[in-house]
Amino acid sequence: MVTKWTPLACLSALERNNVLPKDQELKVALVVVNMPLGGMVDKFMALSNIATIKAYTDGGASQVCSIVGTERERYLPDFVSGDFDSVDPDLLNFYKEKGVEVIPTPDQDNTDFTKCLRIITSKQHIDKFDQIVAINAFGKRLDQTMANIETLFHVAKVTKKPVYLMSEDSLACLLTPGKHVIQVNTGLEADWCGLIPIGAKCTNITTTGLKWNLTDGQLEFGTLVSTSNTYDGSDVVTIDTDTTILWTMGIK
Repeated sequence: MVTKWTPLACLSALERNNVLPKDQELKVALVVVNMPLGGMVDKFMALSNIATIKAYTDGGASQVCSIVGTERERYLPDFVSGDFDSVDPDLLNFYKEKGVEVIPTPDQDNTDFTKCLRIITSKQHIDKFDQIVAINAFGKRLDQTMANIETLFHVAKVTKKPVYLMSEDSLACLLTPGKHVIQVNTGLEADWCGLIPIGAKCTNITTTGLKWNLTDGQLEFGTLVSTSNTYDGSDVVTIDTDTTILWTMGIK
């Protein structure tokens, strides 16, 4: 079985250069985590307008309000979830008054992001989207960035639908063992990409479509990590891996 990925389809749709077939409507679940959105204002507003479901995680609600100002009613989420230790109670009351579902998730063994994705991939919401895009997943704090990447491992256990972590200039997704085809022909791709063996040693990986391909290769911290790679001009990158690996790429 081959898993197909269209990482920048949500942005290419905004540019009227959609890589999906015209008879398919791209249904995006937008998740906002608690990291500054300063460099992603335009992306947030555009994705919010096309999202079929929107969720803010605890302090993510405050991040949104910090950039939309008096237009916060225009950018209401479908739900807000978390342990609510980093959001103004008055803001939660505002959301409640506007009919937004406020879902407490006090479990301290998981991040608010992980708990939010478990809600969004539940039976109640799973049919409302084709892919999840979480912004701004890479921020100023390395520990939170790593926690967001670790969340991809959790959500891979509950859904096969694509989950993308996006920042102003980067995107990442988790590739589970098997064959993958990644479309890289939207024109929005920056010239760098990488394969990161996070969580475990990658013992066998083969790629096409990259300037520096791997053939039955191994990736491991302290041995080899494929960073600062780029494309060979093909429309797709193919990856056949026996280990879960992180794909990351630049966004123009």
